[in-house]
Amino acid sequence: MGTVEIKNDTKVPTYPECTKFIRHLTLERRLSDHTSRNYRHAIESFFNWVMEDQGQVLKPSEITREHCRSYIIEAQAKYSRRTLRNHISGIRTFYKYCQARNWVSSNPFHNVNLPKPDKVLPKILTEKQVFKLLDQPLLNSQSEEKPNFNTSRDLLILELLYAAGLRVSELVGINYTDINFSNASIKVLGKGEKHRHCPIGEKALQTLIRFRDSFSKSSSSNSPLITSKNGKRLSVRSVQILLKKYLNSAELPSDLTPHKIRHSFATHLLNNGADLRAVQELLGHSSLSTTQVYTHVSATRLKEVHGLSHPRA
Repeated sequence: MGTVEIKNDTKVPTYPECTKFIRHLTLERRLSDHTSRNYRHAIESFFNWVMEDQGQVLKPSEITREHCRSYIIEAQAKYSRRTLRNHISGIRTFYKYCQARNWVSSNPFHNVNLPKPDKVLPKILTEKQVFKLLDQPLLNSQSEEKPNFNTSRDLLILELLYAAGLRVSELVGINYTDINFSNASIKVLGKGEKHRHCPIGEKALQTLIRFRDSFSKSSSSNSPLITSKNGKRLSVRSVQILLKKYLNSAELPSDLTPHKIRHSFATHLLNNGADLRAVQELLGHSSLSTTQVYTHVSATRLKEVHGLSHPRA
């Protein structure tokens, strides 16, 4: 059995079962490289702990529920509850994969007790803060007679992130063929290689049309929408960097990420009466429970309004 080096200079056993599982996630389930790495990290962290705790390498089939319980207890000092729960979910899925192929007789992580998750509400921008953020590209270019490429593109990026609640990876993956100009919507490729159609509204559509007509090097069907000045598709990291720039100029918290704009999009919809299942569809969530966290944010906001406004609050 081979080993791989990890950052803390200990050696983690490499299992053929794990290698095949990660290949299955990447090639068959078509999960992203980032998600596959998270699964691998969870599995390696567990088996590294087993090796250190037991003083020997144990095969997946040799792991008992006692090992699992001990790991969960000790790992709470290293990981947050949310991270630990994600790790255990990943390892449990690995064992399900092994069970289906008769590599192990049982899943030792089945129904193990986990610490309750921390109740962390997503951080969001208020509607006023979002509008202030959207104003920044044009405010920063007031010395120019008309908006230049970067100004128009950056405004389009911010408009689309908020108008459609897009993930950054979805935004930078948009091609002109994905845009339906007649009904102001965009087809995006989300998690799990699933497509969905996202309305963007008239304001974002007009920003998109102005950008296309003035600056797009090519608007043929397979041409990317969000590009650098030389026409190359913009990276996720580039979008994150330009958001930081506009957050600073708007004097908004610099720790806000593009995903927080997505949180804001969902919360503002619910605050203004949108149906939870409609928001689920717009976000591309496979499970309603993932979307329900935003109902807590909305409830928190309503409580604040009640406290400020009600004469007997």
